[in-house]
Amino acid sequence: MSESRAIQWNSRAISHVGAVRKNNEDSYLHRPDLGLWVVADGMGGHSAGEVASAIAAEVVRRCFFELKGAVPDILATAFAAANKAIFDYGQSHPECAGMGTTCTVLAIRSDKVWLGHVGDSRAYLLRRGELRQLSEDQTLVAKMVREGTMTPAEAKTSEHNNIILQALGTAPEVNPDIWDDGLPLSAGDTLVLCTDGLHGLVDDVVIAEVAGRYSPTEACQELIRHALQAGGHDNVSVGIFRAMTPPDPTSRAARDTRRIPAMGTDADGGSADRSTRQISAFESQR
Repeated sequence: MSESRAIQWNSRAISHVGAVRKNNEDSYLHRPDLGLWVVADGMGGHSAGEVASAIAAEVVRRCFFELKGAVPDILATAFAAANKAIFDYGQSHPECAGMGTTCTVLAIRSDKVWLGHVGDSRAYLLRRGELRQLSEDQTLVAKMVREGTMTPAEAKTSEHNNIILQALGTAPEVNPDIWDDGLPLSAGDTLVLCTDGLHGLVDDVVIAEVAGRYSPTEACQELIRHALQAGGHDNVSVGIFRAMTPPDPTSRAARDTRRIPAMGTDADGGSADRSTRQISAFESQR
């Protein structure tokens, strides 16, 4: 296949309320048309976390829809705008005071991906069977591991595991991790985007095995199942995005092949299992 043909994506994202919680405070934005994928894990009392994550996803979407320019610049603007919108909303709505959200963004342009990140949701790259974590957890225990004052094994059982050092909306300013340069991608690469409801319960070895073995839809479903089997004490969101080289339009196979749209969700945005929602290519979770 010609290397000059642009990469296309086979992708799916699913969010599940989990086995314990009543509300899903995760928000997912799945927009292949914009080359944009976002996951946000909200925190706060009552429904405040749900509000914070939804604001983050919508503000990032709007910035990528409206702004032109270099991806890092758009990411910086989007994170600053989302942080201000969430902080201001919390200030003007006492019931949402102190709310915040993680936010991890993958932005695709041509054959490169850029990362923007705040908090402890994660982005991974699976390439030739090897899983690489692209984001860096902004948590106390992760910081201690990086500084050598705690081992990875100690971090997994630490009582401080849930302390996040930075989130959108909890302070007037935020300092996101934003890549200056894009990471080149090629056909066969698989990106994984998830909240800690997945990576906190499912080992990276399992994530790599499942993401590499199944189609994006099946992989999302299987990873959700693993998280629920492990306790499902948090909301679980996961997206699988697989890079493909498009078929040669001059080939007979390409001319004779019809694309069949993926099975959609029902009118309420749910599936047969009301606790699970599959997000289609042009839907966000909200």
